[in-house]
Parts: sequence; C-alpha cells; structure tokens
Amino acid sequence: MRTLFISDVHLGTSGCQAAQLIKFLNSYNADTVFLVGDIIDGWRLKSNWYWPHAHNSVVQKLLCMACEGTRLVYIPGNHDEFLRDHIGSTFGSIDVVDHAIHNGADGRNYLVIHGDQFDLVVGHARWLALFGDWAYRVALTCNAKLNFVRRRLGLTYWSFSAWAKLNVKNAVNYIGRFEEVLSAEAQRHNVQGVICGHIHHAVMHDDFGVRYINTGDWVESCSAVVEHYDGRFEILRWVGSPSLPLAIETTMVPLTRVVA
Repeated sequence: MRTLFISDVHLGTSGCQAAQLIKFLNSYNADTVFLVGDIIDGWRLKSNWYWPHAHNSVVQKLLCMACEGTRLVYIPGNHDEFLRDHIGSTFGSIDVVDHAIHNGADGRNYLVIHGDQFDLVVGHARWLALFGDWAYRVALTCNAKLNFVRRRLGLTYWSFSAWAKLNVKNAVNYIGRFEEVLSAEAQRHNVQGVICGHIHHAVMHDDFGVRYINTGDWVESCSAVVEHYDGRFEILRWVGSPSLPLAIETTMVPLTRVVA
C-alpha cells in the first residue's frame, strides 16, 4: 500500500481491539502511516490505568515500523490531546503534527486532521464530551453482555453501542454539521479532500464539493483507510485473516457516496 490511515484506537481502554490491530499491521505494509488521533486514550488513563500487554505491543509495532523505514505521522486528537504540547517534535522517528497535507496519487491533495476541533460538543462543552465518553463505555459493556445472551439464543451479533453512537453522537454532529464543516475546512486549505476520524464512523463521499473520508475506529469496526499506488482509496475492515475479503467500501468514481 502507498498510505495507511488509522484513527481512534483508544489504547488504554478495555474496548480497544489491540490484538486485531496488531494482526492487521503484521499483514499489510505501507510507505506512510498516518495516525489520525485518539490512538492513546489519555482521558481514560487519567482516571483508571489500563495497559495490557497487547496495547504495549501495538506501540512497539509502530516503533518497529518507523525504524524499518515506514514514515509515521501522528496527528493528536482530543483523547490524546496531551501530545498537542509536543507538536513539531519527533519521538522514535514518529513526527507529531497538528495536521498534514497528503499529496494523493489520484491527483488530489488531502487535509489530514482528527476533527475534534470542529465538534461542538468537544470544543464548547467539555463536560458533555466527557459524559458522552463515559456513556459510550457503558454501552460497550452492555454490548458484551447483550451479545452473550443473543449467542445463547442463537441470534446474530447486534451492536448496542454502535446503535447508541449513531443515534446520539450523530445527532450532535448533525447540529455541528461535522462533515460539512470538515469539507469546508479542506476547501479553506485549498485542497480537494479531507481525511479524518473522531466520530467512529467509516465513510467516503463527495457530498460537499470535496472528497470526505473518515477512517472509523479500532473499538468496534476495526477499520482503516488505505491508499493504493494507483490512487484508489478503500475503507478496510479487519476480519481476522488477510486471505478473507477486507474491503467493505471502495470509491473510484467522483461524486459517488459509499456508506458503511
């Protein structure tokens, strides 16, 4: 792959799918890796230290990739905002920047940014953002218990936390016009696309005059965005084996909406 974009891993929380991310990183190589925010969950670690071996292995894997020649760019988000004090620094060959402009092989230039700066909840009501984070973790716990019962009843997997996220957080983001504002920010930077994270919803579309790409997360969807050498962008979901089909979304034609 030419470029890999990953966000919202939330290392330091029990919901993080660190083991799956390690398998993904061991199976796919890229010249450049963008870590698009919320890789480490500083909010959670402040209140309750949780750092199992798999989370440490993710950090070690990323450092090894950097040492082996992969270009790594870390763009902090709101959950790892402590790294914003180190913008412009380099740690173990990983560059920490506020945002980046990625020159795509498709001829477009992309603004790469986490996106929390344009979320009204995070920017103007931090207590509500923290409450929402707590509520989401409660939903993840309920999700595990609910699906234990559903498996006993022979029912398929259903994500209560994903339902809550899309019906609560998206309502707030609708008010803030998150996707539209991010697209406008890309236009302000005089680029043709934006690649972001933050809202844990992998999607690709051209609804607001530029290419909007969201990377998803590694809490539930285990999704990442990849750029191929021919300029194609795909949203991939890790399903446990590189031999299985991973691409759940592909965009090759402008003005085509593809939704997870």
